[in-house]
Amino acid sequence: MKSFIFPGQGSQFECMGKDMYENNGYAKELFEQANEILGYRITDVMFEGDAESLKQTKITQPAVFLHSIIRAKMAGADFQPGAVAGHSLGEFSALVAARGMSFEDGLRLVQQRAMAMQRACEMTEGTMAAVLGLADEVVEEICASIEAIVVPANYNCPGQLVISGSVAGIEAAVAKCTEAGAMKAIVLQVGGAFHSPLMHPAQEELKAALEATNFETPICPIYQNVNAKPETEPERIRQNLVDQLTAPVRWTQTMQNMIADGVSEFVEVGGTGKVLRGFVARVDRRFPTATL
Repeated sequence: MKSFIFPGQGSQFECMGKDMYENNGYAKELFEQANEILGYRITDVMFEGDAESLKQTKITQPAVFLHSIIRAKMAGADFQPGAVAGHSLGEFSALVAARGMSFEDGLRLVQQRAMAMQRACEMTEGTMAAVLGLADEVVEEICASIEAIVVPANYNCPGQLVISGSVAGIEAAVAKCTEAGAMKAIVLQVGGAFHSPLMHPAQEELKAALEATNFETPICPIYQNVNAKPETEPERIRQNLVDQLTAPVRWTQTMQNMIADGVSEFVEVGGTGKVLRGFVARVDRRFPTATL
């Protein structure tokens, strides 16, 4: 069974999508439709903006979503998923690609999600850190031992766990992880504490937007971040998207469950085409990966 997986924030790159826009009429039509929906020409930033411009959450999220979805739509008959999954933001791309939501509604939700997260970041200062070379259980125990807010945020692959929280919480956790023998424990250059309790204000905004959006049963199961399990029931998918903003991304567990359920190949759709494929290799090197 072939699975298509969709990257999230951090997979953006300069000139992303420009080749599709210039060489495919259907892609150009979708990009122009996106410009109209968003109310500004995001294509100008995607095609001509520098790396710093693309790092803005309000730009990054719709840009990564568009790049993935347009690639999937251009694939036509080659896009035949037995299952889909997406890393954080990528879960919206996966859902739209699997026809659980329209392109237009998906883009509007991603825009609302990005703006809500931006506002939450401005309300309370927070950050994230990557911890390499420690068992997940050790990092979890360290986070639980710290009084300030700090929680596991992204279970990316064995030996790589990203933590999220207040600046004080992250600084304390980085110090303790280093003392515990982490290969690396480094603060990331991000705009806020994603997938932590500090995103609660954004969660409330997104919940209202999701409740006003029409969901359909997807053409295949979508493995969701909050529980790493396959879902097809629209209301459960909707609630899991709400919970996702303050819950950890269980990507390691998702890959493990997909393999156990019969996935034999992973195809990364969008972004640089390398991030999620690398995580798959760390979970189980036997499984072939490709890029769409």
